[in-house]
Amino acid sequence: MTQAPVHPRPAALARWLWAVALLVIAVVAVGGITRLTESGLSITEWKPVSGVLPPLTDAAWLAEFEKYKQIPEYREINFGMSLAAFKAIFFWEWLHRILGRLVGLALLVPLAWYAWRRAVPAGYGWRLLALAALVGLQGAIGWWMVASGLVDRTDVSHYRLATHLLTALFLLAALVWTARDLGTLARDPAARPAPLTGPGIAVALILTVQLLLGAWVAGLNAGYVASDWPMMNDHFVPRGIDWSNGVWFAVTNDPFLLHFLHRWWSWIAALALLLLARVLARRGARVEPALLLLVVAAQMTLGILTVVSGISMWIAVLHQLTGALLVAVTAAALHRLGRRTA
Repeated sequence: MTQAPVHPRPAALARWLWAVALLVIAVVAVGGITRLTESGLSITEWKPVSGVLPPLTDAAWLAEFEKYKQIPEYREINFGMSLAAFKAIFFWEWLHRILGRLVGLALLVPLAWYAWRRAVPAGYGWRLLALAALVGLQGAIGWWMVASGLVDRTDVSHYRLATHLLTALFLLAALVWTARDLGTLARDPAARPAPLTGPGIAVALILTVQLLLGAWVAGLNAGYVASDWPMMNDHFVPRGIDWSNGVWFAVTNDPFLLHFLHRWWSWIAALALLLLARVLARRGARVEPALLLLVVAAQMTLGILTVVSGISMWIAVLHQLTGALLVAVTAAALHRLGRRTA
């Protein structure tokens, strides 16, 4: 018996993608906790299936702990750590990986269902498959990142960490964009996907630079080099920048310079986003401009508080969480900009 055709259901698909986007935001927040608690190297193997379950016996916990004791982070930083302390960092990395798998299931299982029901609108099948594939790629990038800290380093590569974070945020933006396209299609069956405009690309690039700088600051623990604001250790341009290996190496590796750049590029990013809000408000939009103003103000405030608190973990986590929300709101705003010009 063959399955009878069912009309496309763009509204239902849009709600589904919004739910997955919220899950991605949660994964990003837990990733921030994992980073701040130095938990990322506590699981030294990548087992996509069997790794779903944590150790369930004392013997299994001791075996995992022994694996951790073989890596440089334990030998050079956490030597003598108790089993209880190991279990605490193991939990955050395990939870981060579980949530990542959950994102994959949340995309693949409903997608298979909607495809079987023939409820995916024409032209959207490849986009949804691409989103699911991106989750798989993100898992591989995550392991590639972890692997960089298991042999010759006591931490993961900040380049790989940035790749991992930016891929997650790109996935989030793509989910929001596709959800909004589907929402528009639900209201107007003749609607076409919104284009990304030239000004939209400029805003996206400016924000991406800030996100990249933030990832590098996190990866190099550069937030700890100064705890005053707006000065850095009583100087506007911090002392201690190492230029001996050239400008490019300093821009991509020096903690003092990266902290400085992340602080002040944020104002350029904020200006770009506020100009976007102004353009949308003049065109009659209300929700997106208000959300942009709110999230930009919150993110700037949390960034300053993160610094002056000496990197309070929960303030820093809120800073990363709000950064993810900012990406989602920006994607929605740029979609509105493209819809108006389509």
